[in-house]
Amino acid sequence: MHQDIRLDYRARPSALAFMARAVRPSPGLKRGVPAISARWRHRPDAAELARFHALSGLPEGETLPLLYPHTIGFPLHMAILTQPAFPLPIWRMLQIRNRIVQHAPLPRDAALDIAVKIAGHRIVEKGAEFDMHATVRVGEALAWESLNTFYARGRFGAPTTGAELLGAPKVSPGDTASWHMPAGGGWHYGGLSGDYNPLHLWSGYARKHGFARAFFHPQRVLGQCLAKLPRPASALPLRLDAWLKGPVFYGEPVSMHREAVPGGTAFALHVNEDRRPAIVGRLYGASAEKPNH
Repeated sequence: MHQDIRLDYRARPSALAFMARAVRPSPGLKRGVPAISARWRHRPDAAELARFHALSGLPEGETLPLLYPHTIGFPLHMAILTQPAFPLPIWRMLQIRNRIVQHAPLPRDAALDIAVKIAGHRIVEKGAEFDMHATVRVGEALAWESLNTFYARGRFGAPTTGAELLGAPKVSPGDTASWHMPAGGGWHYGGLSGDYNPLHLWSGYARKHGFARAFFHPQRVLGQCLAKLPRPASALPLRLDAWLKGPVFYGEPVSMHREAVPGGTAFALHVNEDRRPAIVGRLYGASAEKPNH
């Protein structure tokens, strides 16, 4: 039986440690999924916030934006995915869904108690999915949380019963915003998120794995999208659901279809006139619930 593994960091988890652990053999899914959690207490500083806003495209405000904890807490996800006890190697894992809920404003100078844990997993027809539940508390109060789902392609046995999940909304091509994505910045964004996956840094490596060239971190693409959406009129909690369907390449022209939905806006981002969306999402006011599948 697996023992609980608890990682408590006094500073930002080291990306060098992630990369060193990433080359170790993994135990495989047949041995089960251990209970791994990680925690880090972080206080934003002005220089870090300036880098975040410049790279994400999100405007500065009196409080931290919805996607700030999603980016700055990502090193804890990396720490869990590169733990020797995690069943599959991190280089097989891709983010496919994000569910984010902000319950309360996050002051720009707040001490953020960030915690991430493995919340569950399931076998699907062509692979396995792993859910990571993240929370941010200010003092004792839950202010923000997310459920990030990672996917590994492969054959792992019979699909889990009841594993069918809510699909992405279909967005009509009515209201459209168009722009060019930035031409670089992957290394700098990796410094914020702890994610130095070569897929986001080197086109040669990306081509070896079936992609045309290097592409954006998905958190950064979501920032570019949210910067062009109206904020829901309702008060907090605020919820973002996002389905990550394909790569968004540096410097490419993109178009985002936007459609009003109850309480907010649904959107679909298309790269270089591709009819298939790379990202589909929904930003809306929501009741104070934990994100569900």
